Amino acid sequence: MFNNNKILVVIPARGGSKGIPRKNIRLLDNKPLISYSINIAKSSAYVDDVVVTTDDSEIALLSEKFGASVIRRSKDLARDEIPLDPVVYDAMIQKEKQAFDEYDLVITLQPTSPLLKTSTLDMAIEKFEDFGIDSVLSVVDDRHLSWRYNEDNQRYFPNYVERKNRQYLPKNFRETGAILATRRHCMHEDSRLGVNVDLIEVSREESVDIDNYEDWWIAENYLQKKRIAIVVNAYDEIGTGHVYRCLSIASKLVFHDVLFFLDESHQLGIDIVNNYNYPFTTYDGSDDLLNKLRQYSPQLVVNDILDTTREYVTILKNNGYFVVNFEDLGTGTEVADVVFDALYEHEIGEKNVFTGHKYYILKDEFYFQPQKIITQGVNNILITFGGTDPNNFTEKVIDSILTTNYEGRINVILGLGYRDIEGLISKYEPYPSIQIYKNVLNISEFMFKADIIFTSSGRTMYEVCSLGVPTICLCQNERELTHVFANSRNGFINLGLGVDVGRQEIIDEFINLVNNYDLRREMNEKMLATDLKDGFENVWSIVREEYRKFVLEVKHENF
Repeated sequence: MFNNNKILVVIPARGGSKGIPRKNIRLLDNKPLISYSINIAKSSAYVDDVVVTTDDSEIALLSEKFGASVIRRSKDLARDEIPLDPVVYDAMIQKEKQAFDEYDLVITLQPTSPLLKTSTLDMAIEKFEDFGIDSVLSVVDDRHLSWRYNEDNQRYFPNYVERKNRQYLPKNFRETGAILATRRHCMHEDSRLGVNVDLIEVSREESVDIDNYEDWWIAENYLQKKRIAIVVNAYDEIGTGHVYRCLSIASKLVFHDVLFFLDESHQLGIDIVNNYNYPFTTYDGSDDLLNKLRQYSPQLVVNDILDTTREYVTILKNNGYFVVNFEDLGTGTEVADVVFDALYEHEIGEKNVFTGHKYYILKDEFYFQPQKIITQGVNNILITFGGTDPNNFTEKVIDSILTTNYEGRINVILGLGYRDIEGLISKYEPYPSIQIYKNVLNISEFMFKADIIFTSSGRTMYEVCSLGVPTICLCQNERELTHVFANSRNGFINLGLGVDVGRQEIIDEFINLVNNYDLRREMNEKMLATDLKDGFENVWSIVREEYRKFVLEVKHENF
């Protein structure tokens, strides 16, 4: 009841649907379609009675099981051509006869609008606080450049005066059919609308009206949508690879809500995520992070922050989150739900830990880049040591190459975190063969065009491997020494810890590789023997399966 108004919700559910046969009793995300509208109405703070009007015994039985009363409509009211007005009016009259009372507000809820929120229904009812309003309709802003057809002169003409981008067009509301609420005295066999009509604008999600299989697919994906928190950072010590991996993950989670959580003290990570236009929030310290996670209330938390602690992951688990960690050798792995360490090939021995190259997630641009064909000549060298290059191997390799008689092009790619970009550009300005680029967005193109690549043995090694470009690696730190994928069996020349590698060793390996066509072809073949295109699918299939187990376990504990 609202302001002493007794409220009836009528849900019309015919058995003879054509677009999707028997759709009202089909399972949508494991629940019958008809159950959604019943639950929406019964969860309202104001609705007094919920009735389903149907000609179908199975629909009637299910409706009663979910707590609605049922009005069996006649065959005449179940024909395809019959509009809803007489159907809803009939249900109202029959319900009033049963109750020996009249309702003040009668609301039609369509069973084909399962994504409607109870809060939206309640807001529609609250509009009747204005005694001048007769009816309320649910609408969605559906502004587009649209056209009509004139039958008389058989010509098309626009519904607009000026062509504008969609967001600058005036609002144009389309009825969703989800809600039609009206005062009792406006109810007739041929109309459910009064004179003074108000609108309630709903979201695109709530506007989904299931009429065909495409609509069903959209609704199912909305219902299965999860809130996913991605905790990740980028700074000199750890580089930018973690952020770019998470951006690759986010790009594939198109049916989920993703929010990045970034440490406010690491501007590099903030800049990268902001440049890609993903939503993010910043936090100041672990307590603030945990508070903001609670506010967001995610189902899944992804950590790509290197080694986590048992205490941190335990807190996440106690808050009910499903926890996925990447590249984690900390004690948090003991309690995380799933851990992926693509850079480590060895078996850790924990059932929740998955290691090896098949869990590496390539950036999107590498999926459609052709594979390298090795030629006799070496005319293009690429030097790229990640987003930060803390040991400045870039300069070390350039200086080494310049001491040889190599006369080809040298492309250098620097990340956002490189400390002295302008200084490096200035130093090599006299050398026309050296081209320096900052934070390129199409690094795969540079890699593909290169004949030899110098890089670290971090995530970049998988990217060059997917293309088959002969590569010499220098490890940035002790941790990279454990990234065993960059070895001769997989087609790499790995010189080990870069700070211990002398200039002459770099020169010797470079000259040998330039002059040895057979070696470069062999490295290419070994690289291309490894398939790296299924990384995300391999990761996400495990996440889905483990999350399903996690949900079932939680349900069992709460039973």
